[in-house]
Amino acid sequence: MAVPEALNTLSAGLILISAFAMVATRQVQGVLRFFVIQSALLAASAFVLGYGRSSVHLWALGGITIVAKVVAIPWVLRRLLPADFYERREISQAINVPSSLLLALGLTIVSEFLAAPLVGGAPDPVVRTNLPVGLAGVLIGAYSLMARREAIPQLVGILAMENGAFFAGMAIAAELPIIAELAVAVDVVLIAVVVGLLTRSIRERLGTTEAAALSALREEPAPWP
Repeated sequence: MAVPEALNTLSAGLILISAFAMVATRQVQGVLRFFVIQSALLAASAFVLGYGRSSVHLWALGGITIVAKVVAIPWVLRRLLPADFYERREISQAINVPSSLLLALGLTIVSEFLAAPLVGGAPDPVVRTNLPVGLAGVLIGAYSLMARREAIPQLVGILAMENGAFFAGMAIAAELPIIAELAVAVDVVLIAVVVGLLTRSIRERLGTTEAAALSALREEPAPWP
């Protein structure tokens, strides 16, 4: 195995570990920190494969990931939300951490079985590595989105799903047009802004950041004269 492919495999393992870490942590700050680490690993993998395959598109993907997910999204969320939001113990969730980790492990095994028919005959080692790991990232991110009740961890779950999709996409669609990569990066930053503003509004009105509290923000009907 060539050096770029070997480094990509190392990044894949660390990306999967960071997905488990996001499931295991119980603080908003920890969830956001592990998301940044996962995004940096995704960018590193893109740079490594871009160097090994002389792909401008992969280099662009790595740069866009650094700017949008490692820098912009954390900065936006920290500007919109007060510091004490990150310091308190969070996370209201439907399933406890040990059970969540077992479910995440199960989703990883399922992703391996789902990807097996697609990668079984693939000659490219990157496809055999990235597709099951990327699918596992999507499934674990979706689980985090459903299990967590706080708005910001749910946002991170959505972004983790996007990270998994991009990691798989680097193997099967490495030459994705740069304009599409830029469009996705702008979209995820805008999502972070909208969710940050909604979270701040919920917290100011209700003293909580649970997404279920959105129903309490509905406008009351005006009484008849």
